[in-house]
Amino acid sequence: MHVHRFGAGSEYCGRLPMGCRHCRRGSKMVLLITGKCNESCYYCPLSGHKKGKDVLYANELRAFSEEEVLREAELIRATGTGITGGDPLCVPDRTVRYIRLLKSRFGGAHHVHLYTSTIDKGLFEELERAGLDELRLHPMVSDWHRPEELGIEEAISDLDIHVGLEVPAIPGEDEGLFRLVQHADRISLDFVNLNELEFSETNAERLRAKGFEVKDDLSSAVLDSEELALAMIRYSDLGVPIHYCSSSFKDRVQLRNRILRRARSVATPLDLVTEEGMLYKGVIETDRYQETMALLREVHGVPDNLMRADLERSRVEVAAWALEGFADRIPYPCYLVEEYPTADRLEVERAPLNRRKVK
Repeated sequence: MHVHRFGAGSEYCGRLPMGCRHCRRGSKMVLLITGKCNESCYYCPLSGHKKGKDVLYANELRAFSEEEVLREAELIRATGTGITGGDPLCVPDRTVRYIRLLKSRFGGAHHVHLYTSTIDKGLFEELERAGLDELRLHPMVSDWHRPEELGIEEAISDLDIHVGLEVPAIPGEDEGLFRLVQHADRISLDFVNLNELEFSETNAERLRAKGFEVKDDLSSAVLDSEELALAMIRYSDLGVPIHYCSSSFKDRVQLRNRILRRARSVATPLDLVTEEGMLYKGVIETDRYQETMALLREVHGVPDNLMRADLERSRVEVAAWALEGFADRIPYPCYLVEEYPTADRLEVERAPLNRRKVK
């Protein structure tokens, strides 16, 4: 099959899974339905505040209600959702409820795919009835050498949705991975997704203990993972479509596009949206909100739509281009700030505009 380049080192042959197309556009919401999982994969990259915990996240938002999840989807103008974990089938009732909720709110065209390491024919059929479009199975590494014993073929035999495998390309597991891909081809799965293995704060110690190394100083990806995935794609005797997703693709394409979509939704007149989708603004660090905003309004002529009080962070935000002109006359520390437009509002850069130390 012809090999297609997908950007940032990613490649695929055959038909690209529909969920990946939504992901590439940045229009896929990531819905972590729970951090609970019955497995303990040594390479699991899930963060410490999610791993093993029964929590709900919509993208970076810690969600506590259905409306919060739906609102996050609206903010990125989501055309699809990837339901993940943990393992979503540890909480099957919740998973089914959210599939139905998403389909009800956004319509049948809203594409929903799901990742699981559980093989359960009855649950799969229930997911399909709820409206699931694509099922991505994650066999444990210990089963890669004997995939025919997993019962995948029987479990999906009556499904009318797309089903594939999604696993990391683990250096040293070449033979097992090849057997797994061969099995996917033999039982006519719709695709195999291979992800570049990555170091994270929660798996780094275990990966290093197994002898894995980072591939370069600028990446968290594991050395030789990409080479293994690309070798699988180029093996001409396999007919199953294979997609390799690189670590850099997730950051430079998928995340960037999603961030840009959210930035355009949440930006106010005081925010500038950068090319990377960051929000650029001025910040005055003070909890004297009304006094400071009155000063900005009455002395410096700042209109109300170019400033706001941020009670959560004890500061007043103001348009950067306005604050630059009079920061030296403000009796509180002033900065130019660049931050993510995501729910966690992670700050990536700040530059001082004055040298005030009194708050």
